[in-house]
Amino acid sequence: MTQLPDRIYATPQAQIADFVFNEDVVRVFPDMIKRSVPGYPTIVENIGVIAAQFAQPNTHLYDLGCSLGAVTQALRRHVKVDNCQVIAVDNSAAMVERCREYLHGQDSMFQELLPVEVIEGDILALQFRPSSLVALNFTLQFIAPEHRPALLGRIRQALVPGGALILSEKLRFEDDSEQQLLTDLHVAFKRANGYSELEIAQKRSAIENVMKPDSLQTHRQRLLDAGFSQVVPWFQCLNFASLIALP
Repeated sequence: MTQLPDRIYATPQAQIADFVFNEDVVRVFPDMIKRSVPGYPTIVENIGVIAAQFAQPNTHLYDLGCSLGAVTQALRRHVKVDNCQVIAVDNSAAMVERCREYLHGQDSMFQELLPVEVIEGDILALQFRPSSLVALNFTLQFIAPEHRPALLGRIRQALVPGGALILSEKLRFEDDSEQQLLTDLHVAFKRANGYSELEIAQKRSAIENVMKPDSLQTHRQRLLDAGFSQVVPWFQCLNFASLIALP
């Protein structure tokens, strides 16, 4: 399937609308995420590796905010347990449609993959089934902060003993100088990947009212408050990180 380059913000826009995961974004999303999120391919592949250590028979694996299903594909490549199903959920109809196409392509290339159900819906309204692995890969930051504790609490309740939550997020830093340093380095990363100053500025304006990052300390405390017993950062590249939370 042809992947188009991200040129969404390459020309000046008189009024910059809030960022949404619409058809325009879906068409260029693989290029956008690779050039915008340092370490993204490493995170995705290793979510599959980590999931294989926690996945249990007769449970579900959730990919919440699945977008095009990169994490779901990694789960299906690495997890080999009996009677286990992946449930991928996203609220963008355009993402869900394309995700199903990608997964159909994966089915045609590999045998004996875990079954998967792709759902278009709001993860805040999702009725969780008993699960051994839940992935929130750059999803929580797009949920209103006041709704984050309840969602994490419901995930904790759905996890069976020995399960895990993997949470990947862009980080905000409580120290102003640290925040500025990592912000500057992230901009340099995007420049090195071919984004112009105009693209960087317009994308920042589009996303600043939509994506609300938290600090590592806030994530850790919120997870502990939700009933998780241990929170372990396993990856960080610049201002992007991934954590494992254990029940």
